[in-house]
Amino acid sequence: MNILMLSDVYFPRVNGVSTSIATFRRELETLGHQVHLIAPAYPTGGEAESGVTRIPARYLFADPEDRMMRRGALLDLTAELADHDFDIVHIQTPFIAHHAGVRLARRLGIPRVETYHTFFEEYLYHYLPWAPRALTRFAARRFSAMQCNDLDGLVVPSTAMAERLRVYGVHTPTRIIPTGIDPLSLQGGDGQAFRQRLGIAPDRPTLVHVGRIAYEKNIDFLLHMLDRVRQSLPEVLLIVAGEGPALRHLKRLGCQLGLDDHLRFVGYLDRKRELLDCYRAGDAFVFASKTETQGLVLLEALTLGVPVVSTAIMGTRDVLAREQGGALIADDDTEDFAAKVLQLLRDPGLRARLAAEAPTYAAQWNAGAQARRLETFYSDIIRHDAIANASHPPVGTAPH
Repeated sequence: MNILMLSDVYFPRVNGVSTSIATFRRELETLGHQVHLIAPAYPTGGEAESGVTRIPARYLFADPEDRMMRRGALLDLTAELADHDFDIVHIQTPFIAHHAGVRLARRLGIPRVETYHTFFEEYLYHYLPWAPRALTRFAARRFSAMQCNDLDGLVVPSTAMAERLRVYGVHTPTRIIPTGIDPLSLQGGDGQAFRQRLGIAPDRPTLVHVGRIAYEKNIDFLLHMLDRVRQSLPEVLLIVAGEGPALRHLKRLGCQLGLDDHLRFVGYLDRKRELLDCYRAGDAFVFASKTETQGLVLLEALTLGVPVVSTAIMGTRDVLAREQGGALIADDDTEDFAAKVLQLLRDPGLRARLAAEAPTYAAQWNAGAQARRLETFYSDIIRHDAIANASHPPVGTAPH
């Protein structure tokens, strides 16, 4: 197959969408397919990459990490794209990429699918604090339903997200296909070397959180949890890797809670070296987001053999299973979460057991297997589209 992907975000912008796109592109190409990606141009970073077309993009004042592609420049590619003889368009984000992708698919006469990566219902109010939360939820649901019902197929990363979209009134054929993990890219990592670089004692009880530093990630919860843990375990430390719009707020909250000696913000880390070291530096990985459609960082931690303490809300429900798989599941309550963390930090035997279970459990999310499922979904959508076109040919033509 010849596949055209469009996204409003991609590397060097680091997030789960970029990781998902890169993973599926790699695995689909391994299966023998051609995948061409259209994504924004960024002012820095973003090395030239075969099969990626960068579109001139505007600065976004509300979110300076992101860029908005210029729609005209994108649509100017229509004639050039027609020469590629694409079989299907796969849209990855609901902004310029969605509208341009739907329009391009219609012009090219090919079906269009989209991945629903972001749980906007629990996302928008963080960025529109002046708007009533009920209004932002209603708007997000209507917006999502309208866009999803304008597609030939829909990919969602988790059961919970599929269920929520059905409640919205989405009736587009939907397939649950999570982003897979490539174990070969998650090998090694030197936790002790990372600790040494940061001046952290080898035996200091250390928690790690990796992800975009955004309000919807519920990192405030983790700081309040840390405050409770340090009351029983005064030497505890939390390392937070990543950057984002909530960073200043979280640093201020850490100071207010008196966590200066218990909290380290280390920024973005290189995925091939420093990030693996950071994961390995933790006695446990902690996570409490309520908006995840999957939770890739949980799988990354488990693949590296790092025990997890996490809530199981939305997409993380599919990743975590009680009493197995290298994780302890906590309630959405700081007291219960802190108790689970203390249990894990104080019990070396439990940590060793969960660390041993984790990689085998995470292997269920093999990237190659997920790409084959996506390949099958593409084939089903293309076949259905061909049948529909044969049954309803354009005016003036006869079915073959």
